Amino acid sequence: MSNAITVNVKLFAIYQEAYGKPEVQWQFPEASTVGAVRDRALAEHPKLEPWRDRTRLGLNLQFVADDTPLHDGDEVVLIPPVSGG
Repeated sequence: MSNAITVNVKLFAIYQEAYGKPEVQWQFPEASTVGAVRDRALAEHPKLEPWRDRTRLGLNLQFVADDTPLHDGDEVVLIPPVSGG
């Protein structure tokens, strides 16, 4: 992929269960957004689709909108709603 950026994706709850690990590293074209990370996870694991609109997106330790641009080396966090007790 020419002009690719690499991001580290931290997975929590249902996302971590789907991938079987807490973190993945993905490449995206330059000018991709944080939403592209969520979209890729949903494309690879369609059973996650119900969580599309309820997943919070984090970028470098801050919650962001899905149209926030990605940069090489960013850390993205996918946080679905979780219940605790």
